[in-house]
Amino acid sequence: MASQVSFDITSEVDLAEVDNAVNQAKKEIAQRYDFKGSKSSIEFKRAENTIDLVADNNFKMDAVWEILLTRLVRRGVPAKNLKPTDIETIGGGLVKRTVELQQGIPIEAAKEIVQFLKDKKLRKVQASIQGDQLRVSSSSKDELQETMALLRGQDFGVELRFGNYRG
Repeated sequence: MASQVSFDITSEVDLAEVDNAVNQAKKEIAQRYDFKGSKSSIEFKRAENTIDLVADNNFKMDAVWEILLTRLVRRGVPAKNLKPTDIETIGGGLVKRTVELQQGIPIEAAKEIVQFLKDKKLRKVQASIQGDQLRVSSSSKDELQETMALLRGQDFGVELRFGNYRG
């Protein structure tokens, strides 16, 4: 009997890189002329996996969001794992937006990935949900490579990372 080979599918955000990007964005906001005298701020809440953005108005909120997003992408943080809320008005004429950092694969996306693989009718490929990640196994390395290629070509709403290859 052939031995099983497998790999794991995860979706993680490097919090150290998020922290660095937030610090860079704060510096840029402090130095930009169009933000002089503004109450715009960015706060990274590591324990809650969120980033709070505060600005004077919707126009400045869009600028703060663009600055932060640019810094995050440059530092290798997957934009697909950022879930911004709608802009809401808070006291003092300010507006606020919270950005949630998606850690792990949500159960809906995991079920969608498993169903996608079943629909493709790949021989001997099995996917199982294990908490916030998936394990894909098969007796054929070629089938696993084909599976990775198929998954890379689809959008499941989160950044997929393949690792923990066991052959």
